[in-house]
Amino acid sequence: MGPSGFLWNFTKKFVTFGLISVTVSDRYMTVVPVRGGSMSPTFNPKTHSLMGGVSVVCAADDYVFVEKFCLQKYKFSHGDVVVFRSPLNHKETHIKRIIALPGEWIGAHHNYDVLKIPEGHCWVEGDNAASSLDSKSFGPIPLALIRGRVTHVVWPPQRIGAVKSTPPEGLSPSIVGS
Repeated sequence: MGPSGFLWNFTKKFVTFGLISVTVSDRYMTVVPVRGGSMSPTFNPKTHSLMGGVSVVCAADDYVFVEKFCLQKYKFSHGDVVVFRSPLNHKETHIKRIIALPGEWIGAHHNYDVLKIPEGHCWVEGDNAASSLDSKSFGPIPLALIRGRVTHVVWPPQRIGAVKSTPPEGLSPSIVGS
């Protein structure tokens, strides 16, 4: 086998590996970085929010494992952390916690309104309410914008572990009833 045979075999294996990787990443699972402090302390716990909404990151971003099997029938639960496309700019993605599901009533703390979540939508909020752009800003999000559920932190090594579906203390869901 000459150099051209080696190069052809290497190219076939490389292309095959690339196609399998893209398929797995698109349909089943992926790893994404978490930027900013809107989900602190769950992610990026050393991110500090300053006055005026400016965030300063004091540590490297967390990287999280996102599974996509939940998208087959939109199987979500209260407290699930999800990755979704922004309803305001579809080029942006956000990571937030599901607070309310379709058909549930949720109370807004800032104006005391009560809102029923429409079918096919959910209410998401960041764990760090002081610096989170979430449903309090843009309302319920369509379930079709969700790209997957975050299950584990995979980087940095000292933070590797499962993501809890219960919000940290101090974040109280404002569900009124269903």
